[in-house]
Parts: sequence; C-alpha cells; structure tokens
Amino acid sequence: MSSNVTAVSYGVNLSLPEVEQLRRSLTGAGLAVGAENTTGDGRFSVYTADCTLPDAVTAADLAELRRSIAAIEGVDTAVVPAALRRAPRKFLIMDVDSTLIQQEVIELLAAYAGKREEVTAVTEAAMRGELDFAQSLHARVAVLAGLPADVVDSVRAEVTLSNGAAELVAAFKAAGHAVAVVSGGFNQILRPIAEDLGLDHWIANELEISDGALTGKVVGDVVDRAAKEKYLREWAAAEGIPMEHTIAVGDGANDLDMLGAAGIGVAFNAKPAVRAVADAAINMPYLDAVRHIAGV
Repeated sequence: MSSNVTAVSYGVNLSLPEVEQLRRSLTGAGLAVGAENTTGDGRFSVYTADCTLPDAVTAADLAELRRSIAAIEGVDTAVVPAALRRAPRKFLIMDVDSTLIQQEVIELLAAYAGKREEVTAVTEAAMRGELDFAQSLHARVAVLAGLPADVVDSVRAEVTLSNGAAELVAAFKAAGHAVAVVSGGFNQILRPIAEDLGLDHWIANELEISDGALTGKVVGDVVDRAAKEKYLREWAAAEGIPMEHTIAVGDGANDLDMLGAAGIGVAFNAKPAVRAVADAAINMPYLDAVRHIAGV
C-alpha cells in the first residue's frame, strides 16, 4: 500500500528555480508529485507538494530524502505524513525560551545578579547537550540567591514573543486544535503569557521565593528533557489525540525526547545537534511557519 506525504518547503526568498529543484529532488527520490501550491505573505514563501511514496520506501529512505532536500541553500523542507495534516484534531507542544519567546529568561534574571555572561555560557552548553540540564539549571539558579522577588516583574516586562507566535497559537485554537508549552524556564514568567495566549496546557519550573527574595532554588522536580516528553504524552492522551497527530517544536538538547516522540518534531532556529535529528527545521525567525507544516 502506498503512503502519502506532503513536502512543505519554506524560505524568505523561495524562487522559481528553487521550487523546480525541490520538485526534481522529490521525483528523483521516486516520489510521484501530485497537487502543488505556492503561497507567501511578504515575510516568507511556502511551496507544498502532495506526494505518493512507493511501497519500497522505508523510514531510512524517508530520512535520506529529508537530508537531500535540506541541502538546498536557504530553503527548509518538512516531509509530513498526510494523515497528520488531515487530522481533525492536532496537538501542538512547544518549548518556551528561544522558541515561543525570543529570550532565555534565566539569562535575563542573571543580569540582575551581574552574572549574565557566566550563566549564558552554561545555558548554551546545556542546550548543545554538553551538560546535564537539571544540574546546570540548579547551578544557574543558585546565582540568583538574594535577588528581590520583584526582579521577576522586571524580567517579565523584557520578554517578547517570537515573531508569529501569537498568530500560530490563535490559528491552532481557532481550528479546534490543542496547544501546550513545556519549559525549563519558570512559572512566574510563563503564567501570564500562557493565560494571555489561552493555552490548553503549560508547565515550567517554580522559582523558590522566601521573605521577598529568590532563594537560588527551584521547588520540586526540574522540568527536563524526560519531563517534556512525559507531558507531551500525558496531555495528548488527555485531549484524546494520538501521538501521530502531535507536533513538537523546540531549539535545544533538552527538547530532543519531545521532538522524537511527536508525530513530527520541528527544530526552530535550533542548535546543530537538534537540527541534525529533527524531522524538520525552521531556520528563519517566523514561528508561524509551523502552521504550514501542520496544515493549519
């Protein structure tokens, strides 16, 4: 039996020669290209092609196809199961820092302690997968000890959503899909963002506050790589949505389990180690490109 997929290509400047090159790559891999569509909104262009995979194509072949198409400079392509794009209800789960929002909150907090450069170096190593996330988080939060609790309000005012984030969430919600975020950041920052966006599920770490000051500790278990996958599975099940109809988006090593478990995992302006294993990558600053991948 044939398997159907949709190739979704997107780029800031997606030219006709690039579209033709994409079509050749698809047909060269043995795919039958059906309906095609090209659209754009002035920020980026999108080319979609409904394709039929021959029976002989394996998961390894599909991975190789993704790699070969990814070689086209300035264009990213997601090869998405058509069943996911047609699903009546989908579940979108996203990382927060450097994905839903443009900043890394721990770095903004550390700036108030005069430790931003030190903490940034640790954050980057953790996101590359060079450090255990939970241990690195405890070490980074420790430098915040003694800061007045109202720095949380100051940092919250510095946070900005990624370009297209609000539009992405609104589109999914309007279509009846579920949207969640799971973060290695902090509830004190995430709570108002999640409420404003009307997210169905959200969770992050809780900064411990005592006598009006940060203690340099977090309350309870750290939301780490394993926890992100756990919440994806739990929340999708609670929504009655099968895992093959889920979309996960993130940028760092602590997102890898979540990206791998989802129906399709999307690396958003991600570290090289994440881009190398994700099903798709978005290498432009527009989070709502996820809409086109998911068919929303």
